[in-house]
Amino acid sequence: DDKMAADRKQQVGSGDRSERIRTYNFPQGRMTDHRIGLTLYRLDSIMAGDMGEIADALRAHYQMEALKAQSEGN
Repeated sequence: DDKMAADRKQQVGSGDRSERIRTYNFPQGRMTDHRIGLTLYRLDSIMAGDMGEIADALRAHYQMEALKAQSEGN
């Protein structure tokens, strides 16, 4: 039960403004996903729904994190 509470707290975060997920910079046409350090300069297509590259990058990142945790025995 304590592990589940700790996991939930980690997922929720503190709500602090520094816990950014993405930044959309319209003047520069740039989108940055701060969780994985991905920056793309095609904001128009992203806002039109072309999220494939972002989804692929997130999926790859979290798969690598899972493999890393698994290899460390967590």
